[in-house]
Amino acid sequence: MAPIRTCVLGVGLAGLTFHIPFVLAHPELFTLRAVLERKPTSPGGKLAERFGPSSAEGVRIYNSLDQVLADQDIELVIVGTPSETHYKFSKRILESGKHVLVDKPITSTFQETLDLGQLADSKNLILYPYQNRRWDTDFLALRALLSLPKSDPRSLGNIYEFESRFDRYRSTLKGTWKDLPLPANGLTFDLAAHLIDQVLVLFGRPAKVTAFIENLRGIGSPEVDDNFTILLHYPPLPVASEGVRPRSFTALLRGTSLSVHSPQLRYVVRGTLGTFHKFGVDPQEDQLKVIKSPQEIVDASNTQYGREPEEMYGTLESFAPGSEVEVVRSIWPSTARGEYAALFKDVASAIRNGTPPAVKWQESAEVIEIIELAHRSAMGGKTLEIPTRN
Repeated sequence: MAPIRTCVLGVGLAGLTFHIPFVLAHPELFTLRAVLERKPTSPGGKLAERFGPSSAEGVRIYNSLDQVLADQDIELVIVGTPSETHYKFSKRILESGKHVLVDKPITSTFQETLDLGQLADSKNLILYPYQNRRWDTDFLALRALLSLPKSDPRSLGNIYEFESRFDRYRSTLKGTWKDLPLPANGLTFDLAAHLIDQVLVLFGRPAKVTAFIENLRGIGSPEVDDNFTILLHYPPLPVASEGVRPRSFTALLRGTSLSVHSPQLRYVVRGTLGTFHKFGVDPQEDQLKVIKSPQEIVDASNTQYGREPEEMYGTLESFAPGSEVEVVRSIWPSTARGEYAALFKDVASAIRNGTPPAVKWQESAEVIEIIELAHRSAMGGKTLEIPTRN
């Protein structure tokens, strides 16, 4: 398979942490042909500053999207620019005949997701949403836990409540474009995009949404939220073989910028047979911020990349067999290695081999649809139905 000639738009956190390292670490899949950096201040730009001059050898530095689109050598463009540019940039890239990998949030409206999907289909191009947190270490562990048969003593039974959080403490503004009242800005578009995607993977499409979204800190623009609570309501579960009565199921998604706790709560999953608690977030982002070379990602000797320390493992709680008094606690280890590289491998296979993408565009379109409904729910102070779709 010939390496895919790739351009990365943006050399901020997204480009230098989440995209460029994986392109450089897999030369058998990708060739970094160009980056978009509007005002480079040194030879090789921020790419060379971050990973050394050799990383920028042969890489073209463009300062406008027009230059990128005019480069017929480029096959794939990765969009890691500010959120409000994702739709218009992706549209122009597709129109120029190039494949697109676009960071989340993929657009600011559901209608925009539909427009881009139709455009990509009409041109037979890959349009791939960057939902990397499907490959978080703890999410992989959680999926394994929820797949256990109910006969397994570690099973949670029928799940009736699922809580997923991305909390932090930041009492001041970041001083970046994320503070501005622009389309697709705010904590809900930024972090709930991950949480909603994970819920859809685990449980499918919900029936209703109730949301509370606000600027809790009272700083910056009141239109840029820093706190969200989203409840996704599911219809009652079918009767289980053990005779457990049907229960309504609710997914509770939360994110705030004023949570003082270390490590932060990540998951609480309650079932008819037990409860799962998990603190702390996947380590890959912090690891990617400090690597000296992208080669560290694939270096077999770097056994800690993508692995959580044991103190971050989740905890299972259930009653001892035959008892409703004695609680048994055990560890549910995150033994699977988190691997954001799996997303890039999947993108390459979709482009070169025509394999169905692991992350489908329609799935991320649903995420934006639910975020839109969540904002409407919060503004109107009511629960909204989520339309049924095939």
